[in-house]
Amino acid sequence: MTAPASGKSGPFPALPAHAGIGLKPQHYEAVLDAQAQPGRPAWVEVHPQNYFCDGGPPHRWLSVVAEQYPLSFHSVGLSLGSADGVIADQLDRLASLCERYKPAMVSDHLSFSGSAHDRFADLLPVPYTSEALDHFAAQVDRVQQRIGRQMLIENPSCYLAYADNEMTEPCFLTRLTEITGCGLLLDINNIVVTTGNLGGDPRAWLAQIEPDRVGEIHLAGHATEIHDSGPLYIDDHGSPVGDMAWMLYFDFITAHGAKPTLVEWDTDTPDYATYMAEAHKAQAIIDAVAG
Repeated sequence: MTAPASGKSGPFPALPAHAGIGLKPQHYEAVLDAQAQPGRPAWVEVHPQNYFCDGGPPHRWLSVVAEQYPLSFHSVGLSLGSADGVIADQLDRLASLCERYKPAMVSDHLSFSGSAHDRFADLLPVPYTSEALDHFAAQVDRVQQRIGRQMLIENPSCYLAYADNEMTEPCFLTRLTEITGCGLLLDINNIVVTTGNLGGDPRAWLAQIEPDRVGEIHLAGHATEIHDSGPLYIDDHGSPVGDMAWMLYFDFITAHGAKPTLVEWDTDTPDYATYMAEAHKAQAIIDAVAG
């Protein structure tokens, strides 16, 4: 694949309340094809860490994509929950990339992925305590001041819970938005995974969220392992969106209105037509609600 010539990236004021996809290099040409079948997404999301290089083909492609689509930057490396705070070089690079491309949205996770000595390949959960909330809020403030905009924080997929948690996950997220003014990236699949692994009602989880604070929704698939102790749900983004996630998504936007909605598919990534078929399902639900 030959990268296109660089162009000027256009700023967009907001993500449209329609369906987008997580952009993968194998789909660059398809999303830039005006006659692409089966159609094109309303917007695209990228992991900014994949563009922390100074130049080259990744930036030539992204520059042209940014001329045609609103962009969302979904960061996976700030490690907001680390005891030492945000990883400084990650924040500096993210801020530079935001200045260069002016994305419509910037987000990261309610998690940590680094310590004073190591960086981890996972998004690890933080304890839901007042102390952790104060620390996490301070890091969100730091990022928002550095990039000069509101950011969104995504609810995580959990496999274990801390014994000393003082509040529920939705309560922690709500208080975080109140303290910092950040928004929420509501990952429906992560709710299914977390409540499935830890116990709980996903609809009760959703009922605790203030819908006006939700700036973006993610939909994805997950894997299921069967063990003697019961099923283990793994957030691998390697399959179509599951039935429970679709039902929760339909209920949420029917009650609260359309939101910018992303279909994620990060492992075993399919061909463009299969990927877009999932985005069309989300768009059909949005259109039905709007109608």
